[in-house]
Amino acid sequence: MTENAQQQPTAPSTELPTQYAPADVEGTLYERWVERGYFAADAKSDKPAYTIVIPPPNVTGSLHLGHAFQHTLMDALTRRKRMQGFEALWLPGMDHAGIATQNKVEQQLAEEGKSRQDLGREEFVERVWQWKEEYGGKILGQMRRLGDGVDWDRERFTMDEGLSKAVQTIFKKLYDDELIYRAERIINWCPRCLTAISDIEVEYQEDDGELVSIKYGEGEETLVVATTRAETMLGDTAVAVHPDDERYKHLVGRRIKLPLTDRTIPVVADTHVDPEFGTGAVKVTPAHDPNDFAIGQRHDLESITVMDERAVITVHGPFEGLDRFEARSAIVAALRSQGRIVAEKRPYVHSVGHCSRCSTTIEPRLSMQWWVKVGPLAKAAGDAVRDGRVKIHPEDMSKRYFDWVDNMHDWCISRQLWWGHRIPVWYGPEGEVVCVGPDEQPPTGEGWRQDTDVLDTWFSSGLWPFSTLGWPEQTADLRKFYPTDVLLTGHDIIFFWVARMMMFGLYAMDGEVPFKTIALTGLVRDERGKKMSKSFGNVVDPLDWMDKYGSDAVRFTLARGANPGTDVPIGEDWVQASRNFANKVWNATRFALMNGATVDGPLPDPSEMSATDRWILSRLNKTVAEVDAYYDDFQFAKLSDSLFHYAWDEVFDWYVELSKSTFQAGGRGAEVSRRVLGEVLDVTLKLLHPVIPFVTDTLWTTLTGGESVVIADWPADSGFRDAAAEKEIEALQSVITEVRRFRADQGLQDGQRVPARLTLDGTALAPHEAAIRQLLRLQPEGDAFAATATLPIAGATVALDLSGTIDIAAERKRLAKDLAAAEKEKAQATAKLGNEAFLAKAPDNVVDKIRGRLAKADGDIARIQAQLDRLPQA
Repeated sequence: MTENAQQQPTAPSTELPTQYAPADVEGTLYERWVERGYFAADAKSDKPAYTIVIPPPNVTGSLHLGHAFQHTLMDALTRRKRMQGFEALWLPGMDHAGIATQNKVEQQLAEEGKSRQDLGREEFVERVWQWKEEYGGKILGQMRRLGDGVDWDRERFTMDEGLSKAVQTIFKKLYDDELIYRAERIINWCPRCLTAISDIEVEYQEDDGELVSIKYGEGEETLVVATTRAETMLGDTAVAVHPDDERYKHLVGRRIKLPLTDRTIPVVADTHVDPEFGTGAVKVTPAHDPNDFAIGQRHDLESITVMDERAVITVHGPFEGLDRFEARSAIVAALRSQGRIVAEKRPYVHSVGHCSRCSTTIEPRLSMQWWVKVGPLAKAAGDAVRDGRVKIHPEDMSKRYFDWVDNMHDWCISRQLWWGHRIPVWYGPEGEVVCVGPDEQPPTGEGWRQDTDVLDTWFSSGLWPFSTLGWPEQTADLRKFYPTDVLLTGHDIIFFWVARMMMFGLYAMDGEVPFKTIALTGLVRDERGKKMSKSFGNVVDPLDWMDKYGSDAVRFTLARGANPGTDVPIGEDWVQASRNFANKVWNATRFALMNGATVDGPLPDPSEMSATDRWILSRLNKTVAEVDAYYDDFQFAKLSDSLFHYAWDEVFDWYVELSKSTFQAGGRGAEVSRRVLGEVLDVTLKLLHPVIPFVTDTLWTTLTGGESVVIADWPADSGFRDAAAEKEIEALQSVITEVRRFRADQGLQDGQRVPARLTLDGTALAPHEAAIRQLLRLQPEGDAFAATATLPIAGATVALDLSGTIDIAAERKRLAKDLAAAEKEKAQATAKLGNEAFLAKAPDNVVDKIRGRLAKADGDIARIQAQLDRLPQA
């Protein structure tokens, strides 16, 4: 087993309060850990490195259950590796969150009756920095509440000086390698935030809209198209049909009249069109739809922008100046008056993209933007997983990753914001374009100006695994801690953050991967499996639960639900149960201390141990091996469940209870058991520590006198196994369990003592008579003993005298009545299931219900008959 002598500066105290009060322990204990430098990683250490970088939360954010969930798992991984002797670095930091943060400050300005334009760019950016210093980073304090063992000395921010240099460096490198370019393409545009936004910032929801079918052209040159966005027809530059669609072959190449305008537009043939959908003809608006833009590129169509940046119509007199939704109604009304509306369907429920920051409906918009050419970068990101340099866990998530990186479109990286990393490109008076690196001077002189856009937040966060370690400088941290070991994050951002880190890491670090394993988690949901949402009213603030039940209880609940890649349901009842577990650990350790449990000296030789001692040590070693295997496979739910059942069921409910009679007997046996109990609790607390750190450190230091379990050695499986002892204790458990069940069936109170005769000679149970009698409240048989119930169990016999405790005749009468009712239920269910006419007509759920009734009746009959057989005749 493990040695404890290394960290015992003082003798262990046996004093523990009668109850565990998390609020009295957690805050003070966490600050002690930080002050003593337990979480600080040393780049000069000879220990092997283990690195996790935290997915940087937004500077505007606060701790929600999703954060608490992932942070618990990352903390558990890091704490275990630290105990295993690794130089463990868990690196914290925050993301500047361009749109979210800018919106916060703009809202603040609006309350003052101002806008960012009133301040100007430089003063506005300074105002954002002031906001960040005053209000940002709230989540960092909440991480301390949770117990995050991060290296606070290495905290980073995506807009700090070092990371800004990394951003400018990689932009320049990509630009010089012709992997960054500027082009006019369709992007997601938010008319309220007035910027392009990434796919991840678009939230889709089912909206009530309208679907109108419009007649284009005249006479024989007539086509009907359907649209949910009638206002965009003002920018149509073609109608497309499938080249094999016989209905329209005579029209391909011709021009038809575009309603409400004085323009004609061509009919083009394109394989993108599905001839089976609708009329088989689609309107083509290249400036306002990504698919239409692609058709326009293939057929050299004009792109006509009909809305400005605020989604106000800018063309065609009658509708000019109208908001897009006002224009939609006006255009449909105008078409209806001309008899061009063939059909209308409203409400027409369809999926519509909304800005995740302000809920405004997204407008696809043709815009000049900066792009990353992702082809070679995405291929490298795919190859790194295919050749095994990076493992995705669970493995079945790899398909989703490949579906994304193998089909990735070029990435729009420019944002029309003021808060963020400004694009390092200058434009000259003669059309010059100069990209400037971090150590280069930008061009000066009349007419030179810097690009006004900033970079997508995901651009800087894509550099996170190496920029936080000092890149582009070749720092000691970078040499020691890169590549990182594990990226643990939700499967919902595999496309947006994970893939970008893979692309940039491989590119910037000469083909070296940013992390060796991608461990993907599910999302936290409520106890019914429903997504947590403010609109559903089921959002939980984890701090409320921490206040009520303690941080350990929240952490243990989240870990017990963490099956790889699977969503995690969580309810308050489960947190309360975890609090009860923490209390059980507390009470068991308190009992052990009061009874002299010790970690001093080596373990006694197994020959001196009782079977109970050898059994619990054998089970302990199996648990150590099992927990290690689960950790290595990121099976947090299984390792937590294994620890729960070992600690509660085997240590607390069995070993502690069985030890009571040993301690009462005294002598060498009690001395040996005190040392074994100390060992068991020492190791169990270490195993539990990564998941529930506060209560375990408090108990471990009290038990062992060690400095802190945070820096204790992780337990190793000593290889000790004792199959004979395990079999013997299993037999003992069978006797106690069966007699307890029989007592409960007879209605005996837990504390009610019953005369009993135990026949244990010739069985492995002989040494356990004292424990059996104590746990089952069985008193000696006495002179007047008369066996009224005999229970043969595990080769032994337990005879009980119930004559003075229950009315046997009345009990037999009660059981006989219950048996008759169960047999009647069985007969009725059997008759129905044997009726072919009934089975032919009855729904499946009704038949299943009757089968369930039959199964229950069979079980009741067997149980009641067994109880009757055990009772003597009255």
